[in-house]
Amino acid sequence: MISIDRISKSYGAVQVLSDCSTTIGRGEVVVVCGPSGSGKSTLIKCVNGLEGVDSGTITVDGTEVTARATDLAALRARIGMVFQHFELYPHMTVLDNVCLAQVAVLRRSREQARGKGMQLLERVGLAGHAGKHPAQLSGGQQQRVAIARALAMDPVAMLFDEPTSALDPEMINEVLDVMVELAREGMTMMVVTHEMGFARRVADRVVFMDAGRIVEDQPAAGFFDRPRNERVRDFLSKILHH
Repeated sequence: MISIDRISKSYGAVQVLSDCSTTIGRGEVVVVCGPSGSGKSTLIKCVNGLEGVDSGTITVDGTEVTARATDLAALRARIGMVFQHFELYPHMTVLDNVCLAQVAVLRRSREQARGKGMQLLERVGLAGHAGKHPAQLSGGQQQRVAIARALAMDPVAMLFDEPTSALDPEMINEVLDVMVELAREGMTMMVVTHEMGFARRVADRVVFMDAGRIVEDQPAAGFFDRPRNERVRDFLSKILHH
């Protein structure tokens, strides 16, 4: 479903990705983790063309993201993206935020968009807040609206870029619970996160990055119980308080 083949990227003299390769099968949940500045967010932004690459190829559901001729707007409509900061329109209601791209990009009628929007707000537990503005919601609620908005486009895959890192601790689980449900329903997901409990519960595979390279890529059980790389062992010992 998602194939990342030997991609490299630098900003001027700074190499942010070096020869990174991994694949994500349909219905697979892959967590990308590693220390700050290791290239995780850059990697995930390359998958839907928000960041360009210097070399290598990325293919999503048969479309080559890195090809010059690719219509990135059309591609992004098919890949849901949830950011660290919710990126909701502050002047629009919650429901309008969820409907906007459905009407503008998918050309759904207003009624269709609203019907789909309400169904998804119900699913993330926020149907009662449809008429509010983002500022009236907690961070966790705003992030759940952002997930509903991404799902409204019927994406073939969902990308999450540190979706809980801007949240207060007590709000993190309400967002992770929605993501766990999505994973159970078979959504293809690539998730950049520090939430190792979530990775343990939900990930099929874990990719660990350090200094712009993928240094470990293996099934979740092996990653947690038998990490091969010294850097990974060190990372896990610091964040899993045994």
